[in-house]
Amino acid sequence: MTISHIKEVCLYLPDLDRAEEFYHGKLGLSVISKVAGRHIFFRAGTTVLLCFIPEVTAQETTLPPHYAHGKQHLAFEVEDYPGWVERLNALEIPITHTQPWHGGRESVYFEDPFGHVLELVPPGLWDPPEKN
Repeated sequence: MTISHIKEVCLYLPDLDRAEEFYHGKLGLSVISKVAGRHIFFRAGTTVLLCFIPEVTAQETTLPPHYAHGKQHLAFEVEDYPGWVERLNALEIPITHTQPWHGGRESVYFEDPFGHVLELVPPGLWDPPEKN
């Protein structure tokens, strides 16, 4: 038995409309659920990005309470990495860091409107090495 992948990731933030404007309006993620005052969920490939208001989900009684504060991090794997870097520049989203990786690859870091640290990585960056 193995875990195949992470299905959901969470970010905690204070403003769902600003989250929608950024993640849907700028990054192009589709909205799959929105409950005013609680959450907005986006589809990112086969993963779901859950954005919650932490003060609300910290008080959960049906589900286990959950929340976080501070700068959270997640990375998006993108098919057209150079095109995405150009897109960030065109949208005037500052790239805060470029990280060199093995095999001449790189990733870029940027922030969402809430200060969360986001990253774009090229396909296969963390794939296991092929076996001969």
